[in-house]
Amino acid sequence: MLYPQRLGQFTREHADTVAALLCGLLLFLGWFALHLGALGLAFLLLPAAYVIGGYESAREGLTTLFKEKELDVDLLMIVAAIGAASLGLWRREYHLIIDGAILILIFAISGALEGYAMARTERSIRSLMSLTPDTARVLLQGKEEEIPISQLKVGDEIVVKPGELIPTDGIILSGYSTLNQAAITGEFLPVEKTVGAEVFAGTLNGYGALQIKVHKPAQSSLIQRVIRLVEQAQTEAPPSQEFIDRFEKGYAKVIVVAGILLATLPPFLWGWDWETTIYRALTFLVVASPCALMAAIMPTLLSGIANGARQGILFKNGAQLEKIGKVQAIAFDKTGTLTTGQVQVFQVIPVGEYTQQDVLKAAASVESYSEHPIGKAIVQAAGDLDLVGAIQVQAIPGQGIVGIAQEQQVIVGNAIFVQQYVTNLPEELRKMAQSLEQEGKTVVWVAKNPTPNPSPQAKRGADVIGVIAIADEVRSQAAATITRLKQLGIEQIVMLTGDNQETAHSVAKAVGIDRVYAQLLPEDKLDVIRRLQEKYQTVAMVGDGINDAPALAQASVGIAMGVSGSDVALETADIILMADKLEKIAVAMHLGRRSQAIVKQNIVVALGFIMLLLVGNFLGNINLPIGVIGHEGSTVLVTLSGLRLLK
Repeated sequence: MLYPQRLGQFTREHADTVAALLCGLLLFLGWFALHLGALGLAFLLLPAAYVIGGYESAREGLTTLFKEKELDVDLLMIVAAIGAASLGLWRREYHLIIDGAILILIFAISGALEGYAMARTERSIRSLMSLTPDTARVLLQGKEEEIPISQLKVGDEIVVKPGELIPTDGIILSGYSTLNQAAITGEFLPVEKTVGAEVFAGTLNGYGALQIKVHKPAQSSLIQRVIRLVEQAQTEAPPSQEFIDRFEKGYAKVIVVAGILLATLPPFLWGWDWETTIYRALTFLVVASPCALMAAIMPTLLSGIANGARQGILFKNGAQLEKIGKVQAIAFDKTGTLTTGQVQVFQVIPVGEYTQQDVLKAAASVESYSEHPIGKAIVQAAGDLDLVGAIQVQAIPGQGIVGIAQEQQVIVGNAIFVQQYVTNLPEELRKMAQSLEQEGKTVVWVAKNPTPNPSPQAKRGADVIGVIAIADEVRSQAAATITRLKQLGIEQIVMLTGDNQETAHSVAKAVGIDRVYAQLLPEDKLDVIRRLQEKYQTVAMVGDGINDAPALAQASVGIAMGVSGSDVALETADIILMADKLEKIAVAMHLGRRSQAIVKQNIVVALGFIMLLLVGNFLGNINLPIGVIGHEGSTVLVTLSGLRLLK
């Protein structure tokens, strides 16, 4: 009903809360003045309570009436409150003025609580997001100047330093580096980029500084997209709420017609006096209004959105919170989703008398001078070994690295590169390397030459001492997540990937997924999702790259990885895992299921209260204060029930 907006230094949440507090204070002082017999003071305080507490509801109700030609609950409440006050003045029963003020107060409290839930959503999302910078370094007349990304123009030249994110799409003008672009292409190994290559926004620069020319209009920053998503979550109603909204419009008309009939017919049909007739009609307006029913859904879903945001789960709107609780099948992308997209040493195979430690130590001695991701993985794996320093280290981009350690030449690189230094590659080791490569591993060969600086004639005097297999790292929480999803009753869990069958099945086995679809193009992933939907109806897809976007869009619920995910995936997905924590998928499903349970409870409570109060009113056993307390009490009750999801 009431959504937070900025009002000076205060949010709308603060404005609603202050209005409710002032209304309550003025109501109490007015009631106290009436009991003291100070009618003049009471007639100043109570109207002020009406105006302050009911202004927003009256404004919204009149706006709906005149602009949309519809009646809503806000206007019905204001009419009932003013009617109670008018009847109290007419009959000199001033407690009726208090009754009307109580109605407005509790209505204002309900609005403040809903505004509080929405404000918590906005604050949680703003505080949890770890976002990309909003600025880029632009070269202006030979000098670097930071400007907002939104001000970038096609043709601008920008500088990206090592370890920074690429701020926008562009073409490399100068420099050489490796870029981690798993989020864009699905490749888990960083890609070497040099002059003329295209780079993409959101990819992570490696060890080299790059000068890039902007060749496309810069996209909006992630924080701006998130703000838009928050605004959409505030205004876009889920299907269940849309149904309730449509129901309210028709129901409000029925209540008005019924109220008019109750205010005019009883004196002629049953001989009621006019005071009793109007009093019962006003009570009917109060108890029959579907306030509690209207508050049964959105506060719950908004609280769930806020709860998810605090845990790094961004729901784009309440509809996705509803759907995630109904998922029966889920599909996972492999690279960057079930795996980290970061390389690690998978296996070390030594030759002859050499040990795994010997191979790692030799390779790490020269790779410690390299910024290449594979070199870093090797050095990390050799972390517990006593590394020796190397001299005359020379890296050959895309091939390998050579250096001198302990007065021996050490060669590390791919097979073609190492073959330049050795007489031949051991046949048995070559077969093992081919097998590893067929499984999707990257094989690094390690060789030694006893001569520190061999002559051209003695260059091929090195001997292979072993190979190191490099692989994409499976996320530590992936297996536990799959197990948890099975415990939650998910009927089908599959993996979709463009990788070969061997690599796909290796990862699937590690995480506990039984069904694998490999060597898929983006349109193939889309077809798999469609087939799953035919069988399981509500299907979720988890991915991170541009190649996952069609499947994310087709899925009933698309879930994107927020840190490694591409812009397209983030825009397409319905739910974003801001910290790339897979275990949050199970949390999101639990939130979805719990929210649905609470919504159902709230609807039962709301309808139950309305029926009880209507029966009581027709039997003449309740008065307006009891009707107000019962009606608005049920509204506050279901609103507070919805706010349980904040914890």
